[in-house]
Amino acid sequence: MIALVDWVFGRVDATRVWRELADAQVNYSFDEVRRPQWNIDHYRIELPPERPGQPEPRGSWEHACRLVHDYEFSPPEIVRALYDPSAPLLGRDMLLEARFHGIHFYCGVRVTEVVNELRDGTDRVWGWAYETLEGHLERGKVTYEVVKRQHTGEVLFVVSCYSQGAPTLGPVTSLGWRLFGRRTQLRFYRRCAERMRQFVPALLRDEHPLDGPACTAGRLVCAPSDARMHRADTLAVHRVGPG
Repeated sequence: MIALVDWVFGRVDATRVWRELADAQVNYSFDEVRRPQWNIDHYRIELPPERPGQPEPRGSWEHACRLVHDYEFSPPEIVRALYDPSAPLLGRDMLLEARFHGIHFYCGVRVTEVVNELRDGTDRVWGWAYETLEGHLERGKVTYEVVKRQHTGEVLFVVSCYSQGAPTLGPVTSLGWRLFGRRTQLRFYRRCAERMRQFVPALLRDEHPLDGPACTAGRLVCAPSDARMHRADTLAVHRVGPG
């Protein structure tokens, strides 16, 4: 196993910062969410279909759910996450490393909703949502869902999000967010879709595109599991709780 201290979080004591998330609160109220001050996004991509009916064992829907559960869809060049895989999904605290042009920001989110339902009588839906905690660059909520339309067999990966830059950002960070934040956010969604389109068909072929040594720090793991450290990471500027 690769020790996380030798890996990507560099000079940051990631385990300590992750522990401190337990005392943090969600940094916004839903009553504040409205256009045009907030970005409201909805993305949907098609994955390999199944036969109509309930999700198939080891089929497209099950593989996609597993990727979503473990945060494997996240593009490691943009966002990486540290969390405790033994803890229940609902209430899971995650320390995110957001990577912006040589600056790595460390921010907390918490899983506040798990979706497991039959929607509209036909759509089998599983997923979860996290919300931003105090100190995050942003304020808002992201929901990741895998949907099987059982009457047609279609399988979808759906991302829904509302967000805005945190008003407590300092002037330098705020300028950087205005210049790169929204652009990077949209690129994150596109790359999530690309990874799901790549990984689900590979898993259906019984290939294992994410196999490899897991990065750990005690009981914590870092996701996605194909993230690797590069020499340039040691030169990055590290900021904890910039918001």
